[in-house]
Parts: sequence; C-alpha cells; structure tokens
Amino acid sequence: MYDQSKQSELIRFSRVDAGSTVIDVYPGDGNWTRLFSDIVGLGGWVYSFVPAEVAHFKNDPVGSMRTLAKEPGRENVVVVSADIVAMPEVTQPADVLWLHLFYHDLHTALIQARGATAADFNRAVYKLLKPGGYYVIVDHAAAAGSGTSDTQSLHRIDPAAVRDEVEAAGFVLDAQSTLLVNKDDSHSIKVFEPGIKGETDRLAYRFVKP
Repeated sequence: MYDQSKQSELIRFSRVDAGSTVIDVYPGDGNWTRLFSDIVGLGGWVYSFVPAEVAHFKNDPVGSMRTLAKEPGRENVVVVSADIVAMPEVTQPADVLWLHLFYHDLHTALIQARGATAADFNRAVYKLLKPGGYYVIVDHAAAAGSGTSDTQSLHRIDPAAVRDEVEAAGFVLDAQSTLLVNKDDSHSIKVFEPGIKGETDRLAYRFVKP
C-alpha cells in the first residue's frame, strides 16, 4: 500500500464518498475494499469482484474476500465472482469502478483465456456505471509509444493505450494525477523486480460516463 498522504489523495481522486456504490475489481489483499467500506458507510455498498479467470489461484481470492466480508462492520461488502465481462450481471449500477494495478492484465493470456478482451471489459464497465459514474484506473506505466507490448512480459502498459481504449468505449477523461509518477523508473524492468517493486512509475486516470 501507499503512505497515508498518497492513500488519502487517491481516495479523493477516486470520488468515492459516503453512500457510494463501488466496485473493487480483483481486490487482492482487500485493503482497498476495506477502505472503501469505511468511506461509503452503511448507506453504500462495495462489491469486491474477483474475476473467475483468477478465482482458482492458490491463495483463494474468493475465500479471502468472503472472510473479509465477515469482519465486524463489513455488512456493506458484497463478494462476487464471475467471468470478468459478466460484471453487469452480478453487481448493481455503480458510482465508481476502481481498478488498481490490473488494467494491463486485460491484455494477458490469463485474463483472455475465456475470450474476454480489454474492449469487452471497458464496454461492461460502461454498462454498469451510472450516468456520471467514474472509472478509475491506476497501473504500472510502460514506455511511451510501447502500446500494449509490455503487458505480458513486464506487467506494464503505455498510458496512452489505456486512454485510447477506455475512450473508445464512450468514456471521457475527467482527470489524471501525477501523484504516483516516478521519473527514475526506466520502464524496462518487470514490476516485481527488486529495486522497482512498489516504486514503479504509475498512471492514474479518472474517466467519467457522460
């Protein structure tokens, strides 16, 4: 996770507020699900969405999120798992969809194994968001001009490619943040390598559904 100041700024950037309905896609260790649960309160909902494409992982992501949802005060957390493009069928219309360090995976063999593409996913997000809803993406940046060529090998994506793909689904760029920019990142190393892990140059976009 990030230090407190960056975490707070990302929450403000996300536009998640009391009473919001939020979808946290591939929630990992559940930190963002917990944070959003605290923010939206009992008047809101957080859908902790585990794509079926990764539900088989040994760390049991679905089971972990179900355990989280049983924590005191987490009555507003709903755990769902389905094919990644089936989100609109298993969630409610949302105010915010949060995608943290996962967009690049939409271009990998793992996520595409069931036939889904980034374009399919973006259309699904557009369908489930309310008018005026926000689609927030934070991800590891690849070198400018690289497109999607480093998504599988380095787990990075060119910010311009993200913007092009999301806008093609009908979204409008509402804001971008330089909070997570790291000019010392060469963009040539896998994001898990020592020396760069946790410190990658990261894009942060907030798109809106008109």
